[in-house]
Amino acid sequence: MKLLFAVFLLPFFIISAQTDQNQNSNPFFNEWKTPFGAPPFDLIKNEHFKPAFIEAMKLHKEEINVIINNPEEPTFENTIVALEKSGAMINKVAGTFYHLSSANTNSELQKTYAEVAPLLSQHGDDINFNLKLFERIKILYNKKEKLNLNAEQKTLLDKSYRDFVKSGANLNDADKDKLRKMNEELSMLSLKFRDNLLKETNAFILEISDEKELAGLPENIIKSAKDDAERKGITDKWVFTLQQPSYIPFMTYSDKRDLREKMFKARTLRGNNDNENDNKEIVKQMVLLRLKKANLLGYKSHADFIQEEYMSKNPKAVYKFLMDLWEPAQKVAKKEAEELQKLAERDGANFKIQPWDWSYYAEKLKKEKYDLDEQMLRPYFKLENVIEGLLTVVNKLYGFQLVARNEIPVYHPDVKVFELKEADGKHIGIIYTDYFPRDSKRGGAWSSAFRSQSNIDGEFITPIIYNTGNFSKPTSDSPALLTLDEVQTLFHEFGHALHGLLSNLTYPSLSGTNVAWDFVELPSQIMENWVTEPEVLRLFAKHYETGEIMPDELIAKVQNAQKFNQGFATVSYLTATLLDMDYHSITEEKNIDVPQIEKQLAERIGVLPEIGVRYRSTVFQHIFAGGYSAGYYSYIWAEVLDSDAFQAFKEKGLFDKATAASFRENILSKGGSDDPMNLYVNFRGKKPSIEALLEKRGLNIISDN
Repeated sequence: MKLLFAVFLLPFFIISAQTDQNQNSNPFFNEWKTPFGAPPFDLIKNEHFKPAFIEAMKLHKEEINVIINNPEEPTFENTIVALEKSGAMINKVAGTFYHLSSANTNSELQKTYAEVAPLLSQHGDDINFNLKLFERIKILYNKKEKLNLNAEQKTLLDKSYRDFVKSGANLNDADKDKLRKMNEELSMLSLKFRDNLLKETNAFILEISDEKELAGLPENIIKSAKDDAERKGITDKWVFTLQQPSYIPFMTYSDKRDLREKMFKARTLRGNNDNENDNKEIVKQMVLLRLKKANLLGYKSHADFIQEEYMSKNPKAVYKFLMDLWEPAQKVAKKEAEELQKLAERDGANFKIQPWDWSYYAEKLKKEKYDLDEQMLRPYFKLENVIEGLLTVVNKLYGFQLVARNEIPVYHPDVKVFELKEADGKHIGIIYTDYFPRDSKRGGAWSSAFRSQSNIDGEFITPIIYNTGNFSKPTSDSPALLTLDEVQTLFHEFGHALHGLLSNLTYPSLSGTNVAWDFVELPSQIMENWVTEPEVLRLFAKHYETGEIMPDELIAKVQNAQKFNQGFATVSYLTATLLDMDYHSITEEKNIDVPQIEKQLAERIGVLPEIGVRYRSTVFQHIFAGGYSAGYYSYIWAEVLDSDAFQAFKEKGLFDKATAASFRENILSKGGSDDPMNLYVNFRGKKPSIEALLEKRGLNIISDN
């Protein structure tokens, strides 16, 4: 399970105004002549975005006016399809802008974001509140059974109607004005939250000048820290940052407990330092605004508003699901804590294990129990070999080819571009990969699209997808060597990419990853399952210096250790999901005391002090700067699906082409064209059960006795 932050394209509801810029010099005003219509990053400049957004909103408004002023009776074609076709330019601009704002931002882009965000919010509301447009949709919705629509068309009509209703189309003018202000404020608060977090992440560095302070750290991590120092212009020192590839190994291996504590607190308290980048007030305002918005639209809570469209349907079902997992996970975590405490005491510790000690002693315990540590695996996970292994798996499942397209412009030197082809060479789509951390990129890993797949009027538009991560970088004397977790994340993100690339629908609003939020992680998480299969490891896990395939003895150790530390991993994640639910299940306006909310949650569910609340509110960008509010539980909800779904491959063969073809046909190609449970049952032949997940994580081994 990965803490993925998936940034999917905004709906076509975005903006309008005027521009005095020479349109000929702005690539967004012209047809893109690049291969497959990929973004011409060699031509796109920061100053192009605002005028492009303004012109795109103007064009979009004109397209909407054509629909509402059509004198003919509303039809599916002249209303719903016309709406799907509208906003092409705005999608082109937004698809490029939002990714750069996350993956390669700068002060100019941040300034543009702050300027256009309220305009985009207003433009979206102008469309959602357009009574004439909604009336045309309502007429069609009320007679949908007489329209002779196919299944995809029915789904799109239902979705269009629901989206307008949930966006406030039925509100009176006064309430629409209230909603406008809420939407604009939420947009700006989310932007501020994200910017604060990036600033806090970049503001902290741990400088080490005494080599003794590096005790316990592996040589490759020390070299990487020296390289980071030199990149920052710091001489004769080692630098550690809060970026994952620097932070995680430091917490895992550093013998210096005081420095581990310093790093842990710096990372978990980002946005919670009572300075100009503090996020507590933003969290409070966003929670209350989301509640007010939900109430205005007729819902008890933000969670009720959100989950109505999800597989879970309501907060009660989510809480039950999470607590059904919490009990067995907590039992396993308590046993793990006891083991770590005993190990620490044998190691000479005279203190009780704290959250900044867990990873350090867990790694020692794994070494003791399984004779395995992360540094034994990294030499076998050279990035290029991992990618080759991923492509081999995908080829054996689906017959695909991935071809480098070096002539397609990129937005940063780290970025690579590939073309995905069918076995017969037919073009499927384009994928960009961007795998290394930098100060201009937010943390985490995510996938989305510059362009979604569609097939309106027989014009098949192929998708352009991107995968973004923050993996271990090359050092001055070695290539990028990944951790096992990073390998699984890379496979995970490519699963999202396949979901977007293999879409085969007519309408973009339903294609690719435009599915229920607690279903969207199935295609990504199922890909992780292949990584640790011995048959797969032998395909790509080759020592970067010798080319030796990972020995069977080491593969066996990986297999034996798979359920290690899963109590900790599960309760850490579940605590974050419950924090999300606690915020967004609030049903009445009250003072939101952020530290108190976290404290009350920890006391209510019995968070172990050795683990703590590791994913604090002020760093929780999934729910306050992403699309996961009241939906962060979706990762483990989808893991029930992926654990059960992978059993189909285990039963019939890891690379069984018939099973893969069924997964492609019933899941990957179908997007949001049907109820997700129907799609799942069409593939698996039955509904999933939680047992496969409990077995996979080793949470079914602790009895009540």
